Amino acid sequence: MATMIPLLVISLLSLLDPSTESAPSLSISPKILSKSGDPIQIRWSGVDSPSSLDWLGIYSPPDSPHDLFIGYVFLSSDPAHLSSGSGSVSLPLPNLRSNYSFRIFRWSESEVDRTRLDHDHNPLPGAKHFLGASEEAGFEPGRGPEQVHLSYTDREDEMRVMFVAEDGGRRYVRYGKREGKMGELATARAGRYERDDMCDAPANDSVGWRDPGWTHDAVMMNLKGGVRYYYQVGSDSGGWSETYSFMPRAKDSDETIAFLFGDMGTATPYTTFYRTQDESITTIKWILRDIEALGNRPSFVSHIGDISYARGYSWLWDHFFTQIEPVAAQVPYHVCIGNHEYDWPSQPWKPQWARTIYGTDGGGECGVPYSLRFNMPGNSSEPTGMKAPATRNLYYSFDTGVVHFLYMSTETNFLPGSKQYDFIKADLESVDRKKTPFVIVQGHRPMYTTSYESNDRPIREKMMQHLEPLLVKNKVTLVLWGHVHRYERFCPINNFTCGSTDPAKDNWEALPIHIVIGMAGLDSQSIWQPRPDHLTDPIYPQPQRSLYRGGEFGYTRLVATREKLVLSYIGNHDGQVHDTVEILASGEVLNSGTSGAEPNIEAPESFFSWFVKGACVLVLGAFVGYILGYILHARREAASQRSWTPVKSDDL
Repeated sequence: MATMIPLLVISLLSLLDPSTESAPSLSISPKILSKSGDPIQIRWSGVDSPSSLDWLGIYSPPDSPHDLFIGYVFLSSDPAHLSSGSGSVSLPLPNLRSNYSFRIFRWSESEVDRTRLDHDHNPLPGAKHFLGASEEAGFEPGRGPEQVHLSYTDREDEMRVMFVAEDGGRRYVRYGKREGKMGELATARAGRYERDDMCDAPANDSVGWRDPGWTHDAVMMNLKGGVRYYYQVGSDSGGWSETYSFMPRAKDSDETIAFLFGDMGTATPYTTFYRTQDESITTIKWILRDIEALGNRPSFVSHIGDISYARGYSWLWDHFFTQIEPVAAQVPYHVCIGNHEYDWPSQPWKPQWARTIYGTDGGGECGVPYSLRFNMPGNSSEPTGMKAPATRNLYYSFDTGVVHFLYMSTETNFLPGSKQYDFIKADLESVDRKKTPFVIVQGHRPMYTTSYESNDRPIREKMMQHLEPLLVKNKVTLVLWGHVHRYERFCPINNFTCGSTDPAKDNWEALPIHIVIGMAGLDSQSIWQPRPDHLTDPIYPQPQRSLYRGGEFGYTRLVATREKLVLSYIGNHDGQVHDTVEILASGEVLNSGTSGAEPNIEAPESFFSWFVKGACVLVLGAFVGYILGYILHARREAASQRSWTPVKSDDL
């Protein structure tokens, strides 16, 4: 009741504004949402002299000042508004652990403030003329925790589960081999971060900060490979989540399956201070299709930097974890840090040659949400030099099946003498190639790219000088990068020189293949070919070392056996394979889809027969409802397009 008083005062004060028209009617349904991501219907009527600039503000907490909205929708998104002054919009909303309210404002062309802009340089709407507010909307109590996601630990017989609740009270994970008999119980450890843990704006100011809730972290132990486990998180007093299931790693497995990408972000059903990533919805949709097709075969997701693109606007983390939960609650979701999780002006490692590289891309978060919301294997950390806790999840490795995966941080010190360099060197030198014949290294900023090569040239030169010799010496199979929002596959390479692909030749040696896979969601990057509507965008020639460049959103799918690794690039616009590369355990490259046509690859029959027999039509009802809510929004053009036209070229 107390939170309603400020809104009543706002409404009364608006009566004193002579420019305010008679109050329109504003209603919401339902007032109580069952779970995060459920849609709410907002209806309005009685808006006098409707215009294209009338707008609906979304607020949480509900008593936030007019200018501290989390997002907005123009009422003209419903065409009926301009003719009748009435309309409706449906918005799927995450649980922010505080109620929502909705307000209508009038905004005129003469009041547009060209100095108050969003990230795309569009004027933010003015809140001078308040017309009316809705009742509050909230979430059903006792529904259990949300934002559930899994990850591997340092032990093959364990699985970590993390989730968010509104308080730090004791929570558990209960699990077992039968859905109706989950007899094992593990206690979760709870933690949170505060506003003054953040390092800069907007993360630590009133515009960007919202209560992040409590993150709970529990580990399921003594798991047996090849057995599906069922689990719930929560407590009797606070409620239990729905039941999820997963397949743990199988010891000495002869197969590895993974879905890998970078720079995905999240989508919102409204406009906010930063443009969000509509294509992330489609990426998740196709990965869900692939996971369903696997049946009881384990797999995991690898997201190599630029995770949510929250950049200091904390509710975008809630959108992100709500969006990935259908995937991340059933397969491990692994990450490495990118510039948009970390970089801020006073970060502790910023050598002179990197002054123009490490800037303000983290929005003042300085790695805090990333470090507390994920818990990757290993114990890597670096102090922030501020009140903020140490940054974690920087570099680590693990085995799954026949592949050894190593993750590194391109945002913290990787030069000789650093803890990270020592870890990378020791880790690569200690890989048992009999157990894991394939080695994959992943990081965010690429060592090789043919797009915007000058932007990060100093850091690439340092990586080539100090890290590439380690990759070559230890015969790394693949090196995967994000940051550039394109797919690009290089030849087996060392120091810009392609190696021989014929093992019969005397000079043949197995060299790493570098692939840029930052095409999962963010749309800001120049395309490879000229476009008639973007004549001033730079066009980058394709050198011989670049074997395939793709301009489609998508992700990569990895299937490896003890003899062969197959990596395929899946395009979001059709869910089909657009490039592929096959590599033997010896390092020999068998073939690759350099023409862009769908290759005829010979991967495990049972896996691909699922796709041939109709995996494309598998639909997860609950998730589709979530997707459709986003698509209804007027900004959902990207998800329905059959081709891609990027709109920015300056945001890495």
